[in-house]
Amino acid sequence: MAIIDLKFALEQVPAVLKGVPWTLTIAIIAMIVGLLFGLLIALVRIYKVPLLNQLSILYISFIRGTPLIVQLYVFFYGVPVLFDYLNPRFGWELNADNISPLIYALIAYSINTAAYQAEIFRGAINATSAGQMEAAYSVGMTTAQGLYRIILPQAFLIALPNLGNLFINLIKATSLAFAVKVMEILAISRIIANDGYRFLEMYLVASIIYWAICLACEIIFAKLEGKMSRFEGRADLKASAS
Repeated sequence: MAIIDLKFALEQVPAVLKGVPWTLTIAIIAMIVGLLFGLLIALVRIYKVPLLNQLSILYISFIRGTPLIVQLYVFFYGVPVLFDYLNPRFGWELNADNISPLIYALIAYSINTAAYQAEIFRGAINATSAGQMEAAYSVGMTTAQGLYRIILPQAFLIALPNLGNLFINLIKATSLAFAVKVMEILAISRIIANDGYRFLEMYLVASIIYWAICLACEIIFAKLEGKMSRFEGRADLKASAS
C-alpha cells in the first residue's frame, strides 16, 4: 500500500484551486488597505501628531503582540455582540448573520497588515535624507508636496523588499481564514480531507499550491524591484548631468 494516494491527490487539485481567488482576494485587498492606513500611521508617528501618535503606538504594539487568529476571532465573535448591544439602544436592526465571513477576514487582515506596513514605511521614510525636505522647502514646496514628489517615491523603493516579504507572509497567513468560515485553499483542503480521510494528501496539495503562489509573488516583486532600481538609477544620472 502506497504511503500517499497520488491519484486521489491529483483528482482533488481542481477543487482546491477554487480557493485560490479567495486567498488572493484577502491578501491583495488587505495589502492595499493596509498600505493606505499604514502610510498614514507612519506619517503620524514621524511627525508626532498629538494623541494620534500615542494611539498609533498602542495600536501597533497590540496588533503585533497578539496572534492573527485571535484577532480574527475577536472580529468574528465580537461584531454580533456589538450589534446586540447597539440595536436596542439606537433602534437599529443590524444583523451580523447578513455579513459575509469574507468581510470579517478582510477587516482583520487589513488592520493587521496596516500595523506592520506602518513600521515598514516609518523606517523607509526615516532612511531618506532629511536634507531633501529642507531643499523642497527652499524651492517653495509645502510639506505635502515634498512628501509626495520627493520623499515617498524614494521611501517606497526602500520599503519594496520588506513589502514583498510582508505580502508573501500574508498569502501564507490567509490559511487562518478558514477559522472564520472563509472557503480559501486550506478550508477546502480540510473539507476534502475530512470526507475522504486523506489528510496527508490534501495538506500536501495545499502546501504545493501555497508554495507556487508565493514563488510567483517572489518573481514578480524581484522584477518590480529591478525595474524601479533602474528607474532610480536613470533619475540619479539625469540629476547629476543637469
